[in-house]
Amino acid sequence: MHAVAARGLPVATELLQPMLAPYVDDLLSWVAIGARTTESQLHRELASDLSAAVGFKNATSGDVQVAIDAMSAAAHPHQRFAVDAHGHPIVQQTVGNPHTHVVLRGGHGEPNYQVQHVRAATTALHNAGQNPRLMVDCSHANARKDHRRQSEVMLDVLAQRQAGEANLVALMLESHLFEGKQPLKPGAMRYGVSVTDACVGWETTEHLLKTAAERLA
Repeated sequence: MHAVAARGLPVATELLQPMLAPYVDDLLSWVAIGARTTESQLHRELASDLSAAVGFKNATSGDVQVAIDAMSAAAHPHQRFAVDAHGHPIVQQTVGNPHTHVVLRGGHGEPNYQVQHVRAATTALHNAGQNPRLMVDCSHANARKDHRRQSEVMLDVLAQRQAGEANLVALMLESHLFEGKQPLKPGAMRYGVSVTDACVGWETTEHLLKTAAERLA
């Protein structure tokens, strides 16, 4: 992470384990709180303590309100269990983080990136007095668990942005050096292939990023 940041490229990650944050948070420009942890009070308190922008994913059910509630909780100060610079346990006062937003990732195998979903999410955010800007996760349920469908999700979101939907401000792609995924089998691993979710390869990633740059120029 330090080497990437030193090259001037912002670093982003999902923080699954709150106790990891003190070791890496000064290297992070953006943090994801996943669909299964957005509802976790520990992760909401963590988000309130970060200086990085934080994206809360909607729940695996597709419920966006969970992420909106998380934004509200993260905006307020909290007292949370943490560690100091020497690794000692402390109770820390957070200041609250106003730089949060929702990440639409679909739910229960159904997408939520299309026009009607985006409008419903922005309306709910406006009604809650929250930041209406959205990121779309092109993978997971939005791609119906097929990594090759990430491109059609991205192109749809780009078309919405070009049509004037200014609240769509970011995209997330699941990408690795080579396409697909593989099981963890010691001694039989393929270099550069994901061991978790299936990903698009580097060539596809490059093509998609260039396409986005051209269409949004």
